[in-house]
Amino acid sequence: MTTDEVLAGVGPRLRQMRKEREVTLAALSETTGISVSTLSRLESGLRKPSLELLLPIARAHQVALDELVGAPPAGDPRVRSKPIEMFGRTHWPLTRQPGGLQAYKVLEPQRRQEPDPRTHEGYEWLYVLSGKLRLVLGEHDVVLTAGEAAEFDTRVPHWFGSTGEGPVEFLSLFGPQGERMHVRARPRRS
Repeated sequence: MTTDEVLAGVGPRLRQMRKEREVTLAALSETTGISVSTLSRLESGLRKPSLELLLPIARAHQVALDELVGAPPAGDPRVRSKPIEMFGRTHWPLTRQPGGLQAYKVLEPQRRQEPDPRTHEGYEWLYVLSGKLRLVLGEHDVVLTAGEAAEFDTRVPHWFGSTGEGPVEFLSLFGPQGERMHVRARPRRS
């Protein structure tokens, strides 16, 4: 449905809503502060609806703005994505749209790895669902357990993975810069 089609349906919807509630144009004008002639033109489609006019009408009828404009119902909000295998881990995307904040559920198998900290633009947030997650962040080397979270600027050299004691399941959220995950610099080995 186009914007023009949605807007064309607003007038008749406004009239029907007002009549169902047995409210006169004069009474609605008093409640909203919008003149009777403006309300009449809105209902007849002679005046294009605007937020400035629709918000007080929605408040007067105690309905959501979506109901006034007849916004199409939102689609199924569930994210149905296939798991992605990357770097020996299984990632389940929890967001659909590219760009903006990205969320993943990640399963890291039990394995011992030598940390190889990297940097890239962005900010990351981790939340451990089960198991133990080793996080090397700058000079810190910590183990997060179920229910613990960490957040950090990804320009700080970082690495995370299994402690080697079992698999770990965690949530990972990062901003648009984190999608690129390009290597800016590696810390020097002493």
